[in-house]
Amino acid sequence: MYRSILTYSVLLFTVMMTAVYGGSTPQTSTLLTHVRIFDGKSNTLIKGKQVLVVGDKVAKIAAKIDVNSSTKVIDGEGMVLMPGLIDAHTHLMVVKPFDQAIYTYEPTYIAAVATEAARRTLMRGFTTVRDAGGPVMGLKRAIDEGIVPGPRIFPSNAFISQTGGHGDFDTSMTYLSSYFTGQMDKAYLFGWTYTADGVPEVRKAVREVLRSGASQVKVMGSGSITGAHDPLDVVEYTPAEMKAIVQEAKKWGTYVMVHAYSDKAVRMAVEAGVKSIEHGLMASPETLKLMKKKGVWLSTQCLNYSKNVEDFNVPMPANVAAKFNEAKKSAERVYGLAKKYGLKLAWGTDTFGSLEVQDTESDEFTARKKYFTDLEILKQATSLNGELLALSGKRSPYPDGKLGVVEEGAYADMLIVDGNPLKDILMLAKPKQHIRLIMKGGKIYKNTLQSGK
Repeated sequence: MYRSILTYSVLLFTVMMTAVYGGSTPQTSTLLTHVRIFDGKSNTLIKGKQVLVVGDKVAKIAAKIDVNSSTKVIDGEGMVLMPGLIDAHTHLMVVKPFDQAIYTYEPTYIAAVATEAARRTLMRGFTTVRDAGGPVMGLKRAIDEGIVPGPRIFPSNAFISQTGGHGDFDTSMTYLSSYFTGQMDKAYLFGWTYTADGVPEVRKAVREVLRSGASQVKVMGSGSITGAHDPLDVVEYTPAEMKAIVQEAKKWGTYVMVHAYSDKAVRMAVEAGVKSIEHGLMASPETLKLMKKKGVWLSTQCLNYSKNVEDFNVPMPANVAAKFNEAKKSAERVYGLAKKYGLKLAWGTDTFGSLEVQDTESDEFTARKKYFTDLEILKQATSLNGELLALSGKRSPYPDGKLGVVEEGAYADMLIVDGNPLKDILMLAKPKQHIRLIMKGGKIYKNTLQSGK
């Protein structure tokens, strides 16, 4: 008797709440008509199909889709519908040079500027990014909750670096190592980096990074161009340390991406089981062939090395300029060999340091045109990058649909553009002019189509 009364009371309460609040919110739906579709994988446009979006997914693609009066209908006016763009190497939080972002400016200021950086990224048509290091989780949360606009973020969170490595950012002469003195580095306090040495420490660092919600692990494996302490030729970490890092990531079902320039650093990382080489500009033909054999991705950037030192609008110290020129000499060779050997190539930019520099993100399309066909570039920035991000497995923050493709069940992250990017990829270098509609997760963030006005 008591159970019957309790059951009835619960049922009555549910009915009352449904009457008051109207039950669960129905999913919104949008029908996109009169579009030619680049699905992210095909070599030609798909014609004569409509696309129905329900909630945050693509629900149906067919020649004719019947909808009810509550469905929003958008006429694509014969333009091209394509997947949202993916940038596989960004640093949304690095809106000032690294040393200034960490040690000079208030964390709240950096977060505020990064929020604007995220909005601009989305409005350039990038609906997803893989953030290659920095305390981005708060920004990601605000975007995912719909508080601020921005792309989906696959966060790496804190870099993992050896002492004196590329993630050891403090340039002051007064800094004393926390290992010996107990002085706390702001880079550690504010979630920028873990400086770890030796197998036990790197294991713990990986566990800390994954505990923080990272979808993949970012490790500094070689010297750098802009680093405070590390010459470009330095190999960072030992094979044993790198293997331990990879092992810990594998336990969590995800992978390691490694900053590496020199051939020795790239090869060590590949042999340790790393899945994504960032930069890789000095890799030898033998190492590139090994990457091909092991299915390792080359996540490189063409825009940065299409420039000369004098093209940068900021003064470049002599030692930095020398390292830049050394890397630039190898860049064109590696791009050509990577294409020749059929490596998996990611599309990324590594633009950081200011909003103005980040605003050059779309210029990567122009820089790649020298080495790749329009179709190759388009696939790199969509389906191939989606394949790379899928390596995060269950650590993916967006596990319920595919990214980088237009297909049933995929996330409804799509663009409508007023030209054919398969034949003119450079149109994507002018997003404000040529991207007419931006949709992420079924929500429209930009629509300048006549039917949307």
